[in-house]
Amino acid sequence: MVFSSLLFVLLFLPAVMLIYSLCRSVKAKNICLLTASLLFYSWASLRFTAILLFDVAVCWFLTRMMEFYQGRSRKAVLALCVAVLLAALCAFKYTGFLLDNLQRLTGFPKAVPDIVLPLGISFYTFQLISYAADVYRGKVRAERRFWMLLLYTSLFFQCVAGPIVRYGDVAAELRERTVTPAQTSRGVSRFAVGLAKKAILANSCAAVADAFFAGDAAALAAQPAMGLWLSAFAYALQIYLDFSAYSDMAIGMGLMCGFHLTENFNYPYVSTSVTEFWRYWHISLSRFFRDYVYIPLGGNRRGKGRQILNLLAVWLLTGLWHGASWNYILWGLYFFVLLVVEKMVLGRFLEKIPGLVRYVFVAFAILICWVIFRFEDLGALWTVLKGMFCQNGNAFAGLTADLALRGNWALLLVSAAACTPVWTNLRQALRDKARGSALARTAYAVFDVAHPALLLVISAMALAGNSYNPFIYWTF
Repeated sequence: MVFSSLLFVLLFLPAVMLIYSLCRSVKAKNICLLTASLLFYSWASLRFTAILLFDVAVCWFLTRMMEFYQGRSRKAVLALCVAVLLAALCAFKYTGFLLDNLQRLTGFPKAVPDIVLPLGISFYTFQLISYAADVYRGKVRAERRFWMLLLYTSLFFQCVAGPIVRYGDVAAELRERTVTPAQTSRGVSRFAVGLAKKAILANSCAAVADAFFAGDAAALAAQPAMGLWLSAFAYALQIYLDFSAYSDMAIGMGLMCGFHLTENFNYPYVSTSVTEFWRYWHISLSRFFRDYVYIPLGGNRRGKGRQILNLLAVWLLTGLWHGASWNYILWGLYFFVLLVVEKMVLGRFLEKIPGLVRYVFVAFAILICWVIFRFEDLGALWTVLKGMFCQNGNAFAGLTADLALRGNWALLLVSAAACTPVWTNLRQALRDKARGSALARTAYAVFDVAHPALLLVISAMALAGNSYNPFIYWTF
C-alpha cells in the first residue's frame, strides 16, 4: 500500500483519521496510530514487521542498559546497539551485492540468493541509530515503554521513506499534543499538494524518462543525444517530484495527527553551488551524516587532509545507503569530487562568477548525477553518458526525440516550475493582496479551501488511469 494509491487515499487514511479524531486521550490516540502503523507496514509482509520489531526491541533494551553504565562501558553498549542495527541492514541490503561480486571474481557461490529488502529498513535503521546516539550523548532520555519507541519508529506516515525524524524532535509530541482545525487544514492542503505532485506530475515525467532510457545497452546506443538529454531532464524532475511529494504527504499527515515533522526539501534545484544543493536536498539524511558520521570523525577540525578523508567516508556511505550497486558508489564519489573541488580548489573564486553561470553549471552537474543514479548496469550507464555527448555515432536529434519534446514540453515546463518556489511565491502574493479588501479575502478563503479538494479529485482521476505508481525511494 502506497500513499498514492486509491486504497490508501479513499479508505485507509480516512478510516484512520476518523478513529483518531474519536480518541479523547493522547494514549488512546497513540494506540490508534500504533495499530494503524503496524497494519500499514504489515500490508507488504509480516516478515518485514518481525524485522522491524526485532530492531526496535534491541535498540530499546540496549538504550535502557546505557542508564546503568558510564564511560567505556556505556560506549560499548552504544557500539553493540549500532552494530546489531547495521548488521541487520547489511544482511538484507548488501549480502546479495557482496555475493554477486564474489561470484564474479571466484565463481563462488554457484547461486546468489535473492534477498527481499524489508520496506523502509534504511530509514528506520538510521532513526534508531540517531536515537541510540542521542541517548548516549545525554540529549534524550531512554524511552522506558517499548511500545512508545515502536510508535516513534513505525509511524505510518514517515517510517517507509522518511523524513528521518530524530526522537528528540517528536518526544514531547508523542506524550502531549493537540490538533487544531487550522493545523488540520494545513495538513490536508500539504497532503493534497504532495499527492498531486506524485500522481499528476512525477508519474507523467516517469513516462518521458522511460521513453529513451528503457532497454539494454544496444537499445540505448541507438538513441539520439537529444532524446537522452530529454529523458535525463524528465528523470531529474521525476525523482524530485516523487520524493518531495512523499515528504509533503508525510508532513501533511503528521500535521493532521499533531506532529510537526522536519522539512526534507527546500527547492534544491535553484541552487548555485553543489554545497547549497545538498543543504536543501534530502535535508534529514544530510543532517544525519553530518551529525553522526562527519563531525564524530573530526569534521574539518583536523586539517584539510583529514577533512578530505572524512568527506570521502561520508559520500561512500551516502552512495551505499541509497543502494547496493556500483552505480550508487560512483554517484557518491561523484559528489565527493565535486564538493572537494568546490570547497578546496575553487573556493572564493566561485563567488566572483555570475550567479547564472554557477546555476547552469550546477544544473548540468545534477543532470549527470541523476543519470549515474538511474542505471545500475554500468555498461548501460556508460552507453548513455557517451550518447548524451554524441559519441555513439548517432545524430543529435531525431524524429522520435522531436515528437517527444513537442508532445511533452508543457508537462516538463509545469513540472520544472513545481521544482521552484514560483507557486509558493504566487500563493503568498495572492494572500498578501487579499488583505486589501473583504471581497478579496473571501475569494482567497474560498480558493484556500477549494484547491486541496480539486487537487485530490484530479489526483484520484490520474491514479485511476495510471499503472505506474511506485515511489522511487521506497526501494531504499
